[in-house]
Amino acid sequence: MADTFIEPIEPFGLFSKNRKKSLFSKIGVVGAGRDGRNIIRLTSSAGLEVVFIEASQERIDFAIARISEGLDSRIENWGLTPGEKRAILGRINGSLSYEDLKDCDFVIECIRYDTQTGERDTELRKKAFKEIEKFVSPEAIIATNTTTVIISELASELQYKERCVSLHFPIAHSEAKMIEIVKSIYTSEEVYNKVLLLAKLIKYETINVHESNGLVSMRLMVVLLNEACQMVLENVASMESIDHLTEIVYGMRLGIFKMADIVGIEKIVRLMEDMFNEYGDKKYKPSPLIWRLYRTQQLGTRSGKGFFVYDKGKITGVNSFFA
Repeated sequence: MADTFIEPIEPFGLFSKNRKKSLFSKIGVVGAGRDGRNIIRLTSSAGLEVVFIEASQERIDFAIARISEGLDSRIENWGLTPGEKRAILGRINGSLSYEDLKDCDFVIECIRYDTQTGERDTELRKKAFKEIEKFVSPEAIIATNTTTVIISELASELQYKERCVSLHFPIAHSEAKMIEIVKSIYTSEEVYNKVLLLAKLIKYETINVHESNGLVSMRLMVVLLNEACQMVLENVASMESIDHLTEIVYGMRLGIFKMADIVGIEKIVRLMEDMFNEYGDKKYKPSPLIWRLYRTQQLGTRSGKGFFVYDKGKITGVNSFFA
């Protein structure tokens, strides 16, 4: 009788326990406000598992509902199928605990600034970075999605400073597929190159920006917005005409006032004040028109009224302030 040879087949299996882990198998997002939800949708749509952290179950449910609504819009207008929507939502999980970030390869902080406490933006984000580092592996990348906080300062108190980077996803237009990437003085080239790969994975272009308050996108935007507001104050032209001109003459997908409403008046005021304090140049000081909207809580699309008036996200007219 011939000898029987027994050879283990596990190494040849499709689901080998020892298979190499993909570079980005799980993404973490801290904060599911508008910016956070955008990143959650982008990464889950690219086939990545996503866990996001929020402060309450109510906020988790709200975030998932808003992401679902956004996907419904893509079904109606962009050819997404109901099956694809279910798959995308199936890759998203909300949590109340930072501990659930432990298996993430990449975590991006998108916390909302709390105007009630008056706590500095940088201090809030430093706390989030420290909480993230408690649970993720030393190889996991920790990022922030902000324009006015310097990433070197956020990374300075962490144990593994070289894994920190700043990314900014401009969200004024859903098809503006570009990310501003900022390395800190500590960021390693390996981490930077991994971030470039992540951008390719979600089909975004990148621009390398040196540490600078406001980066490129917001420094350009707020100066244009201030000048547009000044022309309205001087009665040079109507707000609608100025907005339309920026679309036609300069090829902007959205007029400057529409863009401001989408970004959010409260966010613009805070960013402009930060930039004014940083650079001391009055061109960054918010226009009286912007302050008027902010003080009356007319904050743009989120509140239903900003420079324009909105109903379910659609413009229905011009704010009576500017009529």
